[in-house]
Amino acid sequence: MVRPNVIVVGAGLAGLTCARLLHQAKVKVRVLEASDGVGGRVRTDAVEGFLLDRGFQVFLTAYPEPQRWLDYKALDFQRFFPGALVWRAGRLHKVADPFRRPLQAAAHAFNRVGSFADKLHILDLRQQSLAGSVEDVFHRRQKTSREYLRDVGFSEEMVEAFLRPFFAGIFLEKELRTSSRVLEFVFRMFATGATAVPAKGMGALSMQLAAKLPVGAVKLNAPVEEVWGHRVRLASGEREEADAVVVATDAPAAEELLPGMPPRRMNAVTCLYFAAPEPPVRGPYLVLNGEGRGPVNNLAVMSEVAPAYAPAGQALVSVSVVEPVDAPETLEARVREQLTEWFGGAVEKWRHLRTYVILHALPAQPPESFAEPHRQVRLSPGLYVCGDYRENGSIEGAMVSGRRAAEALLRDRELPLP
Repeated sequence: MVRPNVIVVGAGLAGLTCARLLHQAKVKVRVLEASDGVGGRVRTDAVEGFLLDRGFQVFLTAYPEPQRWLDYKALDFQRFFPGALVWRAGRLHKVADPFRRPLQAAAHAFNRVGSFADKLHILDLRQQSLAGSVEDVFHRRQKTSREYLRDVGFSEEMVEAFLRPFFAGIFLEKELRTSSRVLEFVFRMFATGATAVPAKGMGALSMQLAAKLPVGAVKLNAPVEEVWGHRVRLASGEREEADAVVVATDAPAAEELLPGMPPRRMNAVTCLYFAAPEPPVRGPYLVLNGEGRGPVNNLAVMSEVAPAYAPAGQALVSVSVVEPVDAPETLEARVREQLTEWFGGAVEKWRHLRTYVILHALPAQPPESFAEPHRQVRLSPGLYVCGDYRENGSIEGAMVSGRRAAEALLRDRELPLP
């Protein structure tokens, strides 16, 4: 039985998962990565002793696909509080998961974040999202997330104070135009597992995947400029041939490499990191802007979640801005001004570490984007494509897509699945 050799273009989660399965099937695989490290959008930078994820990200331990590929114990997941703190009416209010923290949920049932009836509708949302299988969720009738939340019965106050900033931080769009299928899937994951980060940063996910590939299988600083047939041309002018090629880039890069690929709109996010002498919030909380004004959508003190994110005696504050940034040169000042209202003059002592402007952070996922719950991964004989935009915009979606591309290739070659 002749085993093919395969080129995977892109070492993000989709490409690494694809390469892992091909390697398990004893296929010779080479991964060509344009940047200086693996992970794509899931990378972590070490800056002055701090660990900075490239954009605020979390891992949902209930994702089905990563459980097949990742060693959770080795990643040493550090968990967020199941709920959030919401800034509203001049102070922070706690919203707790009634199933995980029933006493705290009861204690805060009548706070300024929605009505008591709204708190009960959280249970309705949970029940609907848990009905059927995960696959069933992506075949249900759909509408926008805003319409869905309205139909569940949530008040406009609850949507604006809690649900909109919460889901905006996930979908990276504030109008909640994202498909209700995605909302139900995400809420199901939140309800059935932990929200966490690896102890050494989100990039540990990518590093662990890559570590299972043969030495030398991943070639960094190797941007591909052209794909045709089973061949690729690198920016250096070098040409490489294989029996099959898998394009595992993000959607915009795939559109450049593969003529005729339908364009996919992407949502952007800006993430600012600050070093603080003291944490503005004690505890592993997600903090939401429940007032709808100012640039900040959400923040987290990452060192309160995972201590290794900051050197001893310092705190790392991550701030996410979801709306388009019209004046980037003044963004830091505007963020500081808003957070000074929340946490007082101590914000002046925060030291800005880095700002990440991520233009192609996540594929937009309106209802019309799910005409096919699973988009085709086989474009032509020997040419395949994968990425989160082929499934759903999540770590789960990226890894499922990578697996599906590898499985399609193996079936086409009449090779057994490992």
